[in-house]
Amino acid sequence: MIGVMLAMFLASLDQTIVVTSLPRIVRDLNGLEHLSWVITSYMLSSTVVVPIYGKLSDIYGRKIFILSAVVIFLVGSVFSGLSQNMFQLIASRAIQGIGGGAIFANAFAIIGDLFPPAERGKWTGLIGGVFGLSSVIGPTLGGYLTDNFSWRWNFFINIPIGIVALIGIYFLMPKIVHEVKDRSIDFAGAVFLSISLIAFLLGLVGIQSGSDFVSQFLLFSTAFVAVAIFIIVEREVSSPVLPLDLFKNSIFTVSSILVFLTAFGMFGSILFIPLFAQIVLGVSATSSGAILTPMMLSVVGGSIISGQMISRFGKYKIMSVLGIGIVIIALYLLSKMTASTTQSELVVRMIITGLGLGLTMPVFTLAVQNAFEHSKLGVVTASSQLFRSLGGVVGVTFLGSLLNLKLKDKLPGFFDQVQNIQNVQNINASHQSAGFAIALLKIKSAFSSAITEIFFLEIFVLAFAFVISFFLKEIPLRKTHEGLEEIGRELAVDEGTFSSNEEPVVFER
Repeated sequence: MIGVMLAMFLASLDQTIVVTSLPRIVRDLNGLEHLSWVITSYMLSSTVVVPIYGKLSDIYGRKIFILSAVVIFLVGSVFSGLSQNMFQLIASRAIQGIGGGAIFANAFAIIGDLFPPAERGKWTGLIGGVFGLSSVIGPTLGGYLTDNFSWRWNFFINIPIGIVALIGIYFLMPKIVHEVKDRSIDFAGAVFLSISLIAFLLGLVGIQSGSDFVSQFLLFSTAFVAVAIFIIVEREVSSPVLPLDLFKNSIFTVSSILVFLTAFGMFGSILFIPLFAQIVLGVSATSSGAILTPMMLSVVGGSIISGQMISRFGKYKIMSVLGIGIVIIALYLLSKMTASTTQSELVVRMIITGLGLGLTMPVFTLAVQNAFEHSKLGVVTASSQLFRSLGGVVGVTFLGSLLNLKLKDKLPGFFDQVQNIQNVQNINASHQSAGFAIALLKIKSAFSSAITEIFFLEIFVLAFAFVISFFLKEIPLRKTHEGLEEIGRELAVDEGTFSSNEEPVVFER
C-alpha cells in the first residue's frame, strides 16, 4: 500500500503543483492564449481513460496497469519539463493525464483486492488523506521550485517520487489475477465513450472561454450522438467497458449522483476560496500556495476519521449524511462573508468545509465496492472515479463561467476606467492615490459579492445531495471477498446487483 499511496500522491500532486507556476510558464513560452489548456489537457485525458483502465485491470490484473501508469506519468513529466513551446507542453500534459487517470482508476481498486469491505474504510480514508495532503503541499512546493529553480522542476520533481513508487509496487504488491472467462475488450465502447467525454468537456471549457454558439452546438451535439451510440454498443457486447447493468444497482446509482455533486461542491470551494483570499482579503500572491492549507488539512483529518469509523462500526450512510450536512453549513457561512471578513474568520469556515468534505470521501467508493462481486471491482471503482472527475470538471467550468458573468454585471467597463485614471498625467499624487483606493474598494466589493453569491447557489446543489444521501442503501460490510450472495438478500433482489458465481482471486508474487 505504501507504493500505491506514493503513486496516488504523485498523480494528485500534479493537479495542484503546476498552478502557481503558470504565470512563469506563460512568460517563458509566450502562450497566454493557450494557458487554460495546460490544465485542460491533463483534465481531459485523465477523465477519459478512467473507465477504460478500470475494465482492463479487471481482466488482466491491477499490478501491470498501475506500474505502466506510473511509467506513462513519468514520461509525460519528463516531456513537460523539457517543453520548448506551449504545444509541446500541452501534448506532454495530456500524456501525464493518461498516466494520472490510470493511477486513480487502479488505486482504489487495489484496496478492494487486498482488503475485504469491512477493512477498506481505513485504507480508503488514508488514500483520501494522501489526496488532501498533496493539495496542501502542491501549490506551496510549486511556488518554491518556480521561484528558486525553474518551473520545469515542477515536473522533474515527479521522477524521484515515481521511481520510489515503482520500486515499492513492483517488489511489495502481489500479482492479483482474476479468473475471468470473457477476456474480450470493448474497443467500440471505449472509442465512443472517449468521444462523448472529450466533446462534452471541450464544450464546457468553451463556455468559460467564450466560444461561438456554432462551435458549442457542434461539440454538445457530438457528445449527445456519441453517448447514444455508446449505449447501443454497450447493450450488445458481451464485456462492456461500462456495463449499463451497474445502474440497476441503487447503491451504485445513488453513489454516482452523490460523488458528482460533492465533487462539484469541493472543486467549487477550492476554486473560489483562494480568489476571495487574494482579491478581497489582500493575501499576497507569493503566499497563495498556503491559502488552502487549513481546508485541506481538515479534509485529510475528516477522511481519516470517517474511514476509521466506518471500519470500526460498519456504518457508512451516516458519514455521508453528516458530511454533506456539514458542507451545507460551511457554504452558508461562506456565503455570509463580506469585504470586511478577517483571515481568521475565513480559516474557520475553510476548516468546517474541509471536515464535511473529508467525511464523505471514503464513503461512496466503499459503498459501491461492497455492493458488487469482486470480479467487477475495477470497473465499478473506475466508474465511481469517473463521476467524481466529471463533477469536478463541471463544477469548476460552470461556476467559473457564472463568476465571469456576475463580475461583468457588477463591474461594467470599470477596468477601462481604472486604466484611464492611470493615463491621466495632470492628476496629482494624492488624488491618484485616492482614486486607486476607491477603485480597489469597488473591485473588492464586487468580487466579494459575486463569490459569496456563488457559495449561496452551491448550497442548493449540496442540499439536493443531502436529500439524495438518505436514499443510499446500507448493507453489511463483508468481512471477506466472498459472501455477496448473503448480503444480497438485504438488497432488492430485482436490482440484479449481485451474483453467486464469484470468480476466484489468485495472489501471486
